Parts: sequence; C-alpha cells; structure tokens
Amino acid sequence: MVLSWTTRTAASDNVWYGICYGNGLFVAVGSTITGTGNRVMTSPDGITWTSRTSPNNNWFSICYGNGLFVAVAYTGTGDRVMTSPDGITWTSRTSAADNEWLSICYGNGLFVAVAYTGTDRVMTSPDGITWTSRTVPNNDWNGICYGNGLFVAVAGSGTNNRVMTSPDGITWTSRTSAADSAWNYVCYGNGLFVTVAYSGTVMTSPDGITWTSRNSPIEGWDQVVYGNGLFVCVNDTSSTQGVMTSPDGINWILENSPCQSWQGLTYANGLYVAVGYADDTNTVMTSGTFIPSDIPIYNYGPYFPTIYSKIDINAGIKLFKNKKNKKLS
Repeated sequence: MVLSWTTRTAASDNVWYGICYGNGLFVAVGSTITGTGNRVMTSPDGITWTSRTSPNNNWFSICYGNGLFVAVAYTGTGDRVMTSPDGITWTSRTSAADNEWLSICYGNGLFVAVAYTGTDRVMTSPDGITWTSRTVPNNDWNGICYGNGLFVAVAGSGTNNRVMTSPDGITWTSRTSAADSAWNYVCYGNGLFVTVAYSGTVMTSPDGITWTSRNSPIEGWDQVVYGNGLFVCVNDTSSTQGVMTSPDGINWILENSPCQSWQGLTYANGLYVAVGYADDTNTVMTSGTFIPSDIPIYNYGPYFPTIYSKIDINAGIKLFKNKKNKKLS
C-alpha cells in the first residue's frame, strides 16, 4: 500500500511533539520557541487546526483514555502533567516527580508514563490526576505502549536490557533487547510489538519478551504506529522520503512525503496524521480519508501511540540529549 501525503497548516509555528485521537478530536501538544501559551492545538478532521491555551511546560506526549486527554512534559516544577476532558480546557496536575517524562499510554484502566531521567522513571495513575512513582531500571526510557495485556517500554540506554514489560504497569521486568540501539517509540498491532531507532534499526516481538532485529532503508526513524493493516513510521531527518511502511513490521519500504522533521504520528478513522517542526507552519501532514464516527476512539498507546521530540527549546532548535544517544547507536 502506497500512502499519499498532504501538508496541512498548523495552528501556530510551535514545535509539535505528540498527537493522539479521542472523543472525535485530534489533539497535538508541543512547545514554543518563544512566548508562552498555545502549546495545544486541536482538529476535528486532521486538516483544520485551532490553538488552545495550556500551561507553559514543554509538553512531549499525549494519550486519551477513560474519557480524558492526558499529557506529560519534560519541564515544570511539580506540574508535569495536564488533563482535559475535551482537549480544549486544560488543568495542571501534580506529577509524581520532576522527571523528563517522554511518553504516556493508557491500558488496562491505568495511565502509565515513562521518563528519560530521575530515580523512579515510571509513574502511574488510574484517573490521570493522582500519580504514583514506580521503581524501574534507570535506563533512558523513551517510549511505551500497551497491547495484548502487556505494557512494553523501550529505552535509549542500557546493555542488552533496553526493553521492560509489565502486566499491570506497576511491577516491571527487564527484557533482553535484540540490539543496543537508541529505541524511540514502540507500538502494537496485528499481533506484533514494533520499535524503531534513529540508527535505522527496527526490532519486533510477538510477545514483548523475545525480540528480533530488522533492517530499514535509511536512518532517522522517530515514531511508529499501526493502523488500517499497516505499520507506518515517520522520519525526522530525510529531505524527501520521510515515511516508511510495512504490512508485517518486518519488510519496510520508503515512501515520499513533504520535507519536514516529523515527530508525532497517530491513526484514527481512516486517517494518518503526523506533526513535527519546521521554519513555518506547514508542520502537519495527513494521508487517507477521514471518516467521522460517533464512537469514541481511545488512545491506548499501541494503536494510536503518542510521541515526543528531542528538542531543547530553551537553547533554540537544537537536538535534545536523547538525540545524541541515537546518533551513537
């Protein structure tokens, strides 16, 4: 299946990190290069976007579950979580720790977030409001998803242990990774967990425990999602071919796309939507035809996963320290 991508105009020239879909709305989060506020934008169709006011943290990841949008940030003092019932009005919440929270998902009645820094690099919440720290290995955890009754997280650091799994989000077990690449994001679809690395490596597992390395055409992969019978991955460095696709997670082909640094990706109701950053507002692209539905679609992570970027806004657009790890892997 060859996807055709169309650039869309974002609500502002922010750096857009994460995107998800829930309750009839696409919601993206990010950060501003200068100024404050408007670090959220929403769209009913993935095409027309509206700015929304939010707390002034640098928001990395967002998911939807149990009637609530929940986003996590890598900056802020005691308030690195925000929630919204509608994607429009947002409330700051107390985070379990001031870690650099990079990914969040929802599954089995629980919100679970993972962090790049800190002593307890997982926090959980049954409602998105009250959060509890969980003890896990101190790897640089970059991504998390839920699928087939299991939470799976991947990391950018560690020796042969850059994966961990949990049936409940609370008790975690280290797993042997197929390679010590800087794994970015992980998703679940069609009976398979798939994670990608900036180095160009892909890793797959049928159970989250036993992993196999796969090859991809080029380097620079940031985010992967499963939808409509296809794994789709976006690239944040390629000038012409910023997407690769696979029907099975094993064999991948490059596809042409608009030239931007794509960071976030989701799929819902027949439409893939990617967000990223550039020198203008052309930081959204879509592929497919959106089919409105009255049935809420919940972001459980594996099917409509969320993403983060690796940009240090306080120093201008430069690569966040995780990007350094990826280049070494």
